Amino acid sequence: MTKQSTIFLKVLYVVSWIIFIGLCIEAGVIIFNAIFTLVIKPESANIYWQEIDLSGLHAFDAGYFLTETVLMSIVAVMQAFLFYLIVKILHDKKLNLAQPFNKEIERFIANMAYLSIGIGIFCYWGANYTKWLISKGIAMPDLQTLRLGGADVWLFMGITLLVIAQVFKRGVEIQKENDLTI
Repeated sequence: MTKQSTIFLKVLYVVSWIIFIGLCIEAGVIIFNAIFTLVIKPESANIYWQEIDLSGLHAFDAGYFLTETVLMSIVAVMQAFLFYLIVKILHDKKLNLAQPFNKEIERFIANMAYLSIGIGIFCYWGANYTKWLISKGIAMPDLQTLRLGGADVWLFMGITLLVIAQVFKRGVEIQKENDLTI
């Protein structure tokens, strides 16, 4: 690897750590606020994570509130786990640009694809649930504020990564054949 590639991977490693920590904090705060609101102080639904006001939803029905926050939590945890995989592959130095077609990278890309598709599915589910709640007359924040927007982008990214995973799978097979030939 060139010196420029090494520096670039180190920068990506640091940025990935920063994003991972931020996503972990976001997921933890969403889960904590949901539990705190449901168990200890119901009136705290209006001062949710990043100015999200879910007091109308909580006042309407605590079960609907729980469902919405569970969907938000699942998306946040899956996003954090996606960046955990990125941090882990960079930390373990499994990313070898000299021979990129190996089993670890193939598995890494496939796992990222499945997580992206999962995030897309839960975002779509959460968005539709939020729209349904709005149709019932409940005041709800917009989808971007709830971090449930962009399901189509996550699904597109997941399908694209699945295609790339298949290319890497074939690349691993060719690499094994070449190693056996020599």
